[in-house]
Amino acid sequence: MKLLEVENLNTYFNTSKGQLKAVNGVSFDLEYGEALGMVGESGCGKTTCALSIAKLLPKEGEITGGRILLEGVDLASMPESEIRKKRWKDVSVIFQGAMNALNPVMKVGDQISEAIVLHEKGSKEAAKRRTGEILELVEIPAARGSNYPHEFSGGMKQRAMIAMALACNPKIVIGDEPTTALDVMVQAQILNLLEKIRKEFKMGFILITHDLSILGETCDKIAVMYAGKIVELGTVEDIFERTAHPYTQRLIACFPNIRGEKRIPEGISGSPPNMLALAPGCSFAPRCDRKQACCETLEPVGKQIGEKHFAACHFALGGGAIE
Repeated sequence: MKLLEVENLNTYFNTSKGQLKAVNGVSFDLEYGEALGMVGESGCGKTTCALSIAKLLPKEGEITGGRILLEGVDLASMPESEIRKKRWKDVSVIFQGAMNALNPVMKVGDQISEAIVLHEKGSKEAAKRRTGEILELVEIPAARGSNYPHEFSGGMKQRAMIAMALACNPKIVIGDEPTTALDVMVQAQILNLLEKIRKEFKMGFILITHDLSILGETCDKIAVMYAGKIVELGTVEDIFERTAHPYTQRLIACFPNIRGEKRIPEGISGSPPNMLALAPGCSFAPRCDRKQACCETLEPVGKQIGEKHFAACHFALGGGAIE
């Protein structure tokens, strides 16, 4: 049994201008101790996908179809009263902008202990001991739990948020751009810490980011999202060395190659589509330099092109049309 299986997930938002299909037919799985990176431009559905797994969607959002199986149990159909028992204990989230997520008038240790008491139903003394242990795990001295957030540096605040996410020994941790606003050195320290903890405790980890370059060092496989869909999914080697989808190729080309010719990387021309009015065919077609007539009328379906490599493109790998 896999740790997590997401099957044909649809998450839509009801807006004043119509229904927005933020996540549309997304499928992937996660093994115990495995790390999945989700990458794509802003608005492609990465965060919505993560919030769907934890069922933390805003009131306008709704899971309209598909299944989210955590050890075989469908979270998507679970009522709110039951899903509350799963959050933090089975699925926890390190939110984007976590440095500003701590309560400024509560001691850091008390904020972590509060989550433990709520979900573990133990004594305050036991929660305090656990808080000290988890702070040490993320390389913060236990005594610093008596400090307030303003007494922590940015990197320490981020470690404290990681400690909170790990407080109840979750099976899956979702990091929604957990290194936002940190400098490069601290970013590397945080990512190395997350990788160390994941491997030590065999936790599943989903890392959401705009930055493809950090996924090669921290993840086992990568899902590339565009316009609410996964357009390419594969191992790190598949994505970087056997890139199949034109969008993935253009994302990778946006980063400088230190071993190649010294030139300014090219961006991706155009803009992502209007998610309220998606045109027929391939959503990436208006920005793709390999589009053919079929791309503007027929929506590509994800096809297997390797053992664990999938791509949703009529002309994946630059060959003939995928039947």
